[in-house]
This record gives sequence, C-alpha cells and structure tokens, in this order.
Amino acid sequence: MIPRKKTKKIKVGNIFIGGDYPVTVQSMTKSRTWDLDSLFREIDELKEAGCQILRISVPNEKSASVLRRIREYTDMPLVADIHYDYRMAIRAIEEGFDKIRINPGNIGSYDRVLKVIDCARSHGVSIRIGINSGSLPGDILDKYSHPTPEAMVEAADRFIKFFNKHGFDDIVISLKSSDVMLTIKANLLFSDKYDYPLHLGVTEAGPGFQGVIKSSVALGYLLLNGVGDTIRVSLSDKSVEEVRAGFFILRSVGLKTSGINIISCPTCGRAEADVVEIVKEFEKKAMGIRKNLNVAIMGCVVNGPGEAREADIGLAFGKKVAVLFRKGKIVDRVPESLAVERLLLEIEKMEEEE
Repeated sequence: MIPRKKTKKIKVGNIFIGGDYPVTVQSMTKSRTWDLDSLFREIDELKEAGCQILRISVPNEKSASVLRRIREYTDMPLVADIHYDYRMAIRAIEEGFDKIRINPGNIGSYDRVLKVIDCARSHGVSIRIGINSGSLPGDILDKYSHPTPEAMVEAADRFIKFFNKHGFDDIVISLKSSDVMLTIKANLLFSDKYDYPLHLGVTEAGPGFQGVIKSSVALGYLLLNGVGDTIRVSLSDKSVEEVRAGFFILRSVGLKTSGINIISCPTCGRAEADVVEIVKEFEKKAMGIRKNLNVAIMGCVVNGPGEAREADIGLAFGKKVAVLFRKGKIVDRVPESLAVERLLLEIEKMEEEE
C-alpha cells in the first residue's frame, strides 16, 4: 500500500478531513428533508451505524425551513447539498450547517457563487466543489467532446482558481462519475496536481450488489494508492448500507481497525445450519459494535474451529447445536436457536475485559 498523500486539513463541524486525520465515512439522507419524523429516524440509524459526516439535500424553501431544527437535533457534522439555487446554500450556512456541497457550474453566475463564498467565509464553513462527469461546463465538454479525466480536472481547476482569487481556501474536491475507470483516473490526475483533500465516490453506482462492487473497486484502488480523505458509497439502498459498505472498504485496505470483520464459510453439503441466515442475523445485531474483532460463523463443527483459527471468536454448527469458540478453543455449547445471542453475549464480555 502506498503511503497516503498528505493533503490540506479542512474542518467540518467537530472533525477534520485531510492532513494526518483518518479517512472518514459519509452518507446522505434519503428521506424528504421536510419530513422530520422520517429524517430524524434515519439520522439516528446513521449515527448508530457510525456515520461520521451527514449530507442533506436542500432543494427548496420547504427544506430550508426545517434546517435549524435539524441542526438542533444532531451534533453530527452536517453538509448541505445544493443545486441551482445559491440562496439555499446561504440559508444552510446561516442555520448552522458545517459545510456546503455545490457544483459551481449549475449555481448560475459567478456573482452567485461569490455570495456563497463570502457567506461561508464569514461563518467559518468549508465548501466541497463537486465535479460530476455528467454536468461539466459546456465549453469544457465541447473542448474534449466527452467527459474525460482531463476535462473533469480542468473543471475543478477553473473553480479552484476562482475560489482562491477571492481568498477562499477551505475547499474539499470531489470528481465523480458512474464509470469506475473515469473516477479512478480523474482522482489520480487531480491528486498529482493539488493538495486539497479529496472526497471519493462513484456517483449513481446502482443497487446494492452492483453499487458495492463498483465503489469497492474504485475507492479501494484509490485508497491503496494513497489517494482520498473521505468517502461516500452511493447506493440505491438504505443509507445505513452505504455506511456499512464504506467501513468495510476502509477495513479491507487497512485504514480502519475497529468494528466487526465476519469470517463465514460459503456453505457446502457438510453445513448443519443455515449459515446465510445466521450471518445476516448476526450482522444486523452487531452493527453497533466498535471493538476490533474477527468473528467466524462456520457451518460444521468438524472443520469450523480449525479453519477459523485466526478468528477471535466464533460459532461452528452441528445438528441443532453450536459450539462457541475463542481463539480456536471451544468454550461453550448452545442450542442453534440461541447461538447468535450467546455469541453477542460473549463479545460483550470481551469488551468488558479490556
């Protein structure tokens, strides 16, 4: 793994992006912003899942009217997602949001962008310049005939120069596409030229399975090459699934050491239990565990403990029974129906032993 490039440090609420700070995981709410009952439930779920930065869409006045109540509800760093109407950006800043995400190309005139910059500066709020391959400035698109890495970086360069000209440097950049290779190449090219922190993501990645694969390839490759300071896995799925996927990507590339890593067998004719459903049950109930643990769930007692000897703790199933083991040694036998709860209880005990 290539050492991570050191980028400019940017404050977002009570955390930092870039510098020597760890890569953070973001998500974006999917509830209607003005539907506060649904939105607050989603915020609670995201916080429980470990989401570190939360983006919320502000498309209109109806959404803007509840921003203060959202700010009062949560202490999570909040990012307002703004398109077209610069006034929504100013409103979000004034209501206490910590960061603004804009695509300067669709806000309108540079005078409007400047109003957002001035407001952000006066409130100590950072701005993410979001470059998407599907919404590049017309003249740049004409120059390159279609979205290319060079076109995306040129768009970013143009807006960075404008922000810098007006004395604003608290910038995070994203260069996103639904195309994996275009996303990778654009971010690598940008990283070679600038030291602004990069927000990584594959936009419109698709439904769960497809979206996770595309995001894992793009984000994993970039992170392994030392590029990236914060990530969002965009999925046509629940927002908590984006957070879970993001943390698994970080863990897989060695950038996160806390939380559960599940080692489970793919099942075969020897399996004595429905491993697939048991893993799903455990995964759901263990979502909030922060302790760094390798947890094995194996379908048979013959090979289970041995094959999972690297696990900290785990279950291996026999006929209607499960053995609980720690570091390969059996510590208990329980009925299959109680196995997951017994495993969670033992993990809780391990947390208390620290």
